[in-house]
Amino acid sequence: MKVTVVGAGNVGATCADVIAHKELCNELILVDIKENFAEGKALDMWQTAPVNMYDTRIKGSTNDYTKTVNSDVVVITSGLPRKPGMTRDDLISTNAGIVKSVTENIIKHSPNAIIIIVSNPLDVMTYCAYLTANLPSTKVFGMAGILDTARYKAFLAEELNVSPKDIQAVLMGGHGDTMVPLPRYTTVGGIPVTELIAADKLDAIIERTKKGGGEIVNLLGTSAWYAPGAAAAQMVEAIVRDQKRVFPVCALLNGEYGLKNIYLGVPVILGKNGIEKIIELQLNAAEKELLASSATAVKEVMDVLDKMNAATA
Repeated sequence: MKVTVVGAGNVGATCADVIAHKELCNELILVDIKENFAEGKALDMWQTAPVNMYDTRIKGSTNDYTKTVNSDVVVITSGLPRKPGMTRDDLISTNAGIVKSVTENIIKHSPNAIIIIVSNPLDVMTYCAYLTANLPSTKVFGMAGILDTARYKAFLAEELNVSPKDIQAVLMGGHGDTMVPLPRYTTVGGIPVTELIAADKLDAIIERTKKGGGEIVNLLGTSAWYAPGAAAAQMVEAIVRDQKRVFPVCALLNGEYGLKNIYLGVPVILGKNGIEKIIELQLNAAEKELLASSATAVKEVMDVLDKMNAATA
């Protein structure tokens, strides 16, 4: 089993480190455009193997995609953060160019790989990779829902003073302020969360979850990496071990939830073939309205990419 992580920055390196520790593959390739950066990170990680007792071989590469040949799973974290003065369109244009180039190189050497996108803006970058890869949408999807759900669970565990292991939850929709938490599908040890927490406190946790990424940026001056990296690695684990895990994933919808040709966070079954099934929940009217609003916001961003592609066609 071979896994490649493209982008050796904080998120990519964390993802690779978790993959190595869990021995999810025999060979792990870390790729970055910065000279010797991936090589250095990979060497440092490999030197923890005797301490942490794992066998996964980690190799770094400066933009040499021949080393990624025949990868089973590829995680793409490449892209630039939004800088002062940059518009949303500027960010989309810049990162779409990066994701497109990376995806082309990956497909050239690993035409059967399953591709997980972590690059931002998440929903539209997943759409960009799908258009570029020319693979079934079941093999090109994005990581966001697992991260958002993890934040939601962490905040609930803190408030209720319980183990996060006992919390089950689902979040849907776009990655960001329009995400759709579903308290109706949130339980603690099988007990509906609404029986354990006051409505106002639950609403506050939901709002905190929506702005979870921004909270980290305000504290650190940069975006999160431990939780996003671990979340992406959890998706890799579900695939390489064919676990059939039920996770919220940024997936292409073709009629599910009444939505078509849009990448949006929905619960899926994740296994060796990628997305094995999209699960359609029976949403109530209020939940449907929230999901529709989230879909509208995501579609607007996807339309920006479509217009850019049309202009350069």
